[in-house]
Parts: sequence; structure tokens; C-alpha cells
Amino acid sequence: MTTQEYEKNIKRVIITEEEIAAAIKEAGKKIDAMYDGHPILLVSVLKGAFVFMADICRAVTVPCEIGFMCAKSYYNGTESAGVVKITMDLDRDNKDYHVIIVEDIVDTGRTLNDLCRMLCARNPRSLRVITLLDKPSRRIVDFKPDLSLFTIPDYFVIGYGLDCAEYYRNLPYIAEYNECKDCDKK
Repeated sequence: MTTQEYEKNIKRVIITEEEIAAAIKEAGKKIDAMYDGHPILLVSVLKGAFVFMADICRAVTVPCEIGFMCAKSYYNGTESAGVVKITMDLDRDNKDYHVIIVEDIVDTGRTLNDLCRMLCARNPRSLRVITLLDKPSRRIVDFKPDLSLFTIPDYFVIGYGLDCAEYYRNLPYIAEYNECKDCDKK
């Protein structure tokens, strides 16, 4: 892909770098208030949430550890079959932690719903979900994140960790993708 092709696929910026930074600062304050000095475990769902996780981690002042998970949904065409496979699990037991799943976007809710059930079965002290973006119009399961920084319409979005065919994760803002071929992430 050439730089020209790369840039023409960015339809428009819908959330600026400054808006993201301000929302993360506020989210950090809310997380600090929720845990009042008690240690937390931030769990990033790879790959899309890694940028968001780094910024949230720096925005909190409570003691925190980080962990990573990777979950894949099996697809039949363009629809998830509702089966989530963990391709990388946490490297520690979470039973002694207040766990916060850090996710880039909640779309259908299936993956996060399954991850929450799995992590709850491991008996953490508490479990919450923070997401950068929420698309409630696409929800298939009854799932609501505990904290959502932005609610967006049903756009295919890129940037700030979100991709199309692995490109655009490095954009410092959230943009609507112009036309998406060969994408597996909404």
C-alpha cells in the first residue's frame, strides 16, 4: 500500500487526538475514585486495545499491574458464530485482583460477554470493563461496559489501535474508514 492509498482511505476524523486525551484523563480519575488506592489489574484485549491500555495505565494513580489476552471469534462469512477462542490467556491467576478489562470497541458484545464470564469464573475481587468506543446499535447480546469513553454510530473505524487489514493502528485519532476490503475488524 502506498502512502497515497493509505491516506485516501481515511474518510474523516470523528474523534480527535485531543478529545481522546481529555476523555482518558477523566477516565483515569474515575478509576482512581472507584478503587481508592486499592491495586488493580488492567487486562488489554489484543491487538486493538494496546494503545488505549498504555494511555489508561498512565492515567491512573492507583497501583496497577497489566496483563494481556487475545480472543478470536470464529466467523461464518461476516457474522460471528458466537464462539470465542482464547488464543493468549493471562499469565497469572486473577483471584486476588480488581480486574478491569480494557477494550478498544464494543460491537456485538459477544467477545466481551464471553471474556467476562470466563474471568468471573476465576473469582477476581471485582471485574469491570472500560472501552474506548461503544456501538450499541450493533449489540447482539445484552452487554454494557461499565465505562465507555465514546458512543459512536455504526461506522467502520480505524486509528488509535483499531485497524483495517492490520493498517491504521498508528493513527493518533479515530477516523471513519472510506472503503474497507479484506477487513476482519469492525
